[in-house]
Amino acid sequence: MRTFIIILDGYGIGESPDANYYGDEGSNTAYHVALAMGGINLVNLGKLGLPLIVDLPGTAVMWPPLAAVGRLRELSAGKDTTTGHWELSGIILTKPFPTFPRGFPNEIIESFKKAIGRDILGNYPASGTMIIEDLGPEHLKTGYPIVYTSADSVFQIAAHEDVVPVETLYEWCRIARNLLQGPNGVARVIARPFAGTPGKFYRTPRRRDFSLPPPKDTLLDKLSMSGYDVITLGKLDDIFANRGITKPIHCSNNDECMECLKEYQDRDFNGLLFCNLIDFDMKYGHRNDPPGYAKALLKFDDWLVTFIEGMRPTDLLIISADHGNDPLTKSTDHSREYVPLLFYGDMVRPGNFGTFNGFCCLGKTLADIYGVDGRELDGISLAPEVLKRSILHNEE
Repeated sequence: MRTFIIILDGYGIGESPDANYYGDEGSNTAYHVALAMGGINLVNLGKLGLPLIVDLPGTAVMWPPLAAVGRLRELSAGKDTTTGHWELSGIILTKPFPTFPRGFPNEIIESFKKAIGRDILGNYPASGTMIIEDLGPEHLKTGYPIVYTSADSVFQIAAHEDVVPVETLYEWCRIARNLLQGPNGVARVIARPFAGTPGKFYRTPRRRDFSLPPPKDTLLDKLSMSGYDVITLGKLDDIFANRGITKPIHCSNNDECMECLKEYQDRDFNGLLFCNLIDFDMKYGHRNDPPGYAKALLKFDDWLVTFIEGMRPTDLLIISADHGNDPLTKSTDHSREYVPLLFYGDMVRPGNFGTFNGFCCLGKTLADIYGVDGRELDGISLAPEVLKRSILHNEE
């Protein structure tokens, strides 16, 4: 059996009940992107049933839907990429990763400077595109890396590829990762290489994330230890610190991921192909760019029909998200929102199965379907809700 999970990074579908604790009241990424464009016609997502769980101006509601659709509420503390993906794979984090709204403590910065043998620039929260415009010229003169953070739990290091070789930048990130442990253990250290000239700087595709490992086994570990294939596309090898993955494929954008998805649809494997489409979040959500977001959604929607046509009778397609990133709010950061959960395939029972607490229900469901030991995974299995009949491991 083959399962394809596609994460639309940052595609939330409405504020969570606790959104006020995160300053995200009124956030609704899916609705606001469509509204900003005067409507958006996501034909294939509409047929699957997405408009049943979120108001999508311009997209027709169809009944019955082709998929089983519902929405998930995040239970972990936080709204970052790592927290979202780990919860989708069966782990609820009760303690949020640390954030540094005033920059990183002096002892961390001094230790980092000593380890890399040079000074740094920055050390404050900022937009990645803006900080390289502001500090890029000085970086070109000095060779000092640009260190910054955001509302997320991240330590980001930007360096021009003509000034600092990318492999050196990666090594600096490994150094930072070793320093940032315990109370200062940010979720991710991110390499942010860029190129260009002052006024025309741009980030290159060779970003890398250096994550903390999950605190316990995830769905990926359970599947791989049971002999199943676990193939990841996009940045997921970084998010899971390469844990539980049998074949990591590092893709830098949506187009590469969708091309690879189609390639693997024609291959035989037994298990999970887990894909993150990062452009929605990285290129459009964080930059408050509704037209770009809408264009990327339409491109994915057009691609989706050919993928669906190529599915085998025993294939399962799952579409979800890891958090919101509403481009119509003042913030350029993630938003605390419900996320969609769509199941499609010949063995799925179409309909609206409502709202469930915990992104982790996805991990629990797949552990149930594949017959692996999911007792340590958080959440409840939705298999009885979404399947026409049992497709547990021990049944044909």
